[in-house]
Amino acid sequence: MTPLIPHFDLLATAPGGVARLRELILTLAVQGKLVPQEAGDEPASVLLQRIRAEKDRLIAAGEIKRDKPMAEISDEELPFEIPTGWTWARIPALTYSLGQGEPSTPFTYIDVAAIENIKGVITNNIQVIHPTDAPSRARKNVAVGTVLYSTIRPYLKNIAIVEQDYQPRPIASTAFATMHPHQGLISRYLLTYLRSKPFTDFANSKSVGIAYPAINDANFFQGLIALPPTAEQSRIVTRVEELMRLCDALEQQRQLETAQHVKLLNTLLGTLTDCTSPDELAAHWQRVSDHFDLLLDRPEAVDALEQTILQLAVRGLLVPQDPADEQASVLLQRIRAEKDRLIAAGEIKRDKPLTAITDEEKPFALQEPWAWVRVGDLVEMLNGYAFKSEWFKNIGTRLLRNVNISHGHIDWSQPAFVDSSTADAFSSFALKAGDIVLSLDRPIISTGLKYAIVKASDLPCLLLQRVARLSPYAAGMSADFFVLWLQSDLFMRTIDPGRSNGVPHISTKQVANLVIGLPPLAEQARIVARVTQLRSLCADLRQRLSARQSTQSRLGEALVEV
Repeated sequence: MTPLIPHFDLLATAPGGVARLRELILTLAVQGKLVPQEAGDEPASVLLQRIRAEKDRLIAAGEIKRDKPMAEISDEELPFEIPTGWTWARIPALTYSLGQGEPSTPFTYIDVAAIENIKGVITNNIQVIHPTDAPSRARKNVAVGTVLYSTIRPYLKNIAIVEQDYQPRPIASTAFATMHPHQGLISRYLLTYLRSKPFTDFANSKSVGIAYPAINDANFFQGLIALPPTAEQSRIVTRVEELMRLCDALEQQRQLETAQHVKLLNTLLGTLTDCTSPDELAAHWQRVSDHFDLLLDRPEAVDALEQTILQLAVRGLLVPQDPADEQASVLLQRIRAEKDRLIAAGEIKRDKPLTAITDEEKPFALQEPWAWVRVGDLVEMLNGYAFKSEWFKNIGTRLLRNVNISHGHIDWSQPAFVDSSTADAFSSFALKAGDIVLSLDRPIISTGLKYAIVKASDLPCLLLQRVARLSPYAAGMSADFFVLWLQSDLFMRTIDPGRSNGVPHISTKQVANLVIGLPPLAEQARIVARVTQLRSLCADLRQRLSARQSTQSRLGEALVEV
């Protein structure tokens, strides 16, 4: 017997450990390694003879149809060795069909969507349907004890037993293979076998199709079942249910621990972002850092810390202020002078004055000598041009579209081009290395903000509509500091994408009207350097935690090898 229980806690703590435990339990069960065999059990070969006799009686009585002849089972088909007293049989040798037909009276319809595939049960997602409204798939007769197996995408394991005497009578979708066990084959053992890895591997190997692979009935019913004596089937089912309850408890415990960890992490990191001065932050940081070994025990916790670092950075709490630094108000004067020079040179258009910033718009108190500024006063913004799709070519100058902007980098896997004459005509939309670009459509995705910094290897390329170029005026704002602000929650929680043709969308006007805390240029440089240093430490920690998880995962895989 395989020693399973001693490894439960170790397996459960590995990434995906509980799912692997469930798989292991089922595999051991159907291989006869989960409970001991008993010499007094009637051999499965005798059970198989009785099932054959029952099948012949039902056929003679006209209650079921005769099965099509089945091929002899070859040694090459056997996926594993079975214990003494067991036997191999094809599914039709152990089960039968209750028939099918078009319903003529109201019925309870069981579709694939009604199956809860983790535990293998039929949910309440069923409905009573009048025959005039019957779906074309509502054809297969089932009853209490019938096992349903969805033949579409079998790896999803949409498998269950009909355990209720539904009224009106139940009818299942033709998307299921239906099996009513003969006496001596316990429905729950059959369910256990069909959900096990050996049978899932068989079903997947016989499936056809890309998006929705499926196994047809002819191939499905060639499947083998390892048949134990009925008494052992009962012991196996009891043991599997006991161990699955233990898995449920472990899963609930992990979920509770994860939820509590997230709550604790958010609470403690929140004390840092709630600080109003560097001195207060230093005191709180010391208390929080004392618990880093407990808090930072998984990569996603490091992600949360990194976001906290960004928030502290753009709030002026990460590095000390220097009284010798030039006031932010002086930077604004220099930016105004630079703008006037560019306007006079015809390089940019005269900007419309932005409204004064109200106290209600200020999200926190600034450190001296910072100043609140609207983004539009610090950053030149350019919307991309609406290049017509009929201009697109297979080669030429690339167009930077929102589909090309990923989280922090440009992805050219879906390129679009225009010819050289078009590129020359719209050279004002040409990008250069170091430009910051932001997707205005779906600006926030699951991995974060869709922004990128243009590299030399991305050039030449032109800016397409629904993408914006954001160029901070060097006289007052470093591009690196501006990117930190874009990456922080202070930006991502402030923008409120509306809808444009049904797609979440922001405009450069919205971005221009946002407020940002502006530090002196020298402090911006210190902030960027400090964030770079801390991010390097975070990356190293994240890598070590990922390596630890990988080791745990490999250990878990080794422990579940049968």
